[in-house]
Amino acid sequence: MTKDYVAHAREIDDNARRLAQAAPEVMRALRANRETVYGDGALDASTKELIALAVGIVMRCQGCVTHHTRLAVKKGVSREQLAEMIGVCIQMAGGPAMAFGGEALAAFDQFTDAATPKSGD
Repeated sequence: MTKDYVAHAREIDDNARRLAQAAPEVMRALRANRETVYGDGALDASTKELIALAVGIVMRCQGCVTHHTRLAVKKGVSREQLAEMIGVCIQMAGGPAMAFGGEALAAFDQFTDAATPKSGD
């Protein structure tokens, strides 16, 4: 069965909105930190997104893999860059990184397909 990463990303967004209502100060602080951390600096934003995704893969966090893969696509990460980063994860963390790296690659393909205009659109 193929996972629907686009739907999973919507679920993550919905859960984040509910958390923002329940704990607004915490979520504001997290958002401010995210804006500081993920902006361009000595490392560009797409490289930082690849790092975040690598951590998600190695930590075996499905939500992190979905979320950061979607952001990597939005920030222009190529499939080749993603595959190379997954290779580093596999080297560092073995089989579990291979399993979650495969999840990231499948998510990348879905997000890329979802972002590509279809003929007749």
